[in-house]
Amino acid sequence: MTLVKTRRFARELVLQGLYAAEMAEASPDKILEDLMSRHTVDTESREFMERLFNISLNQKEWLRTQIEERLENWEITRVAIIDLLVLQMMIAEMVFLDDIPPKVSISEGVEIARKYSTDESSSFVNGILDSLYHSLEELSVPGE
Repeated sequence: MTLVKTRRFARELVLQGLYAAEMAEASPDKILEDLMSRHTVDTESREFMERLFNISLNQKEWLRTQIEERLENWEITRVAIIDLLVLQMMIAEMVFLDDIPPKVSISEGVEIARKYSTDESSSFVNGILDSLYHSLEELSVPGE
């Protein structure tokens, strides 16, 4: 078992969980439980992972609308699933997790896309997240 000791690795596990939720019929709780059982996760990382995973799933429709509004001449159905999930996760982090500076979320999203997706993905993810960053003040956020 690997020790989860960085937020980057915690985000990568959340991405795996989101992918599992997208592809399988398992409950979110079961997916999180499986992720946690394969890694040694400290309390802080566990709480962060649970928050990010649940927000990313619970706000999925709103998050995807935010992505779709920022696509230029492109359909959301054509966006690679990993890119879509990275965007969904990082927008959730930027909008709903106040303790993380948005610029950190953008940087993390770009690095995760670079690691898990195509060569073009990091600049695509950067563009969408940067666009959202510049409109954070005007967003109508669910629950506010």
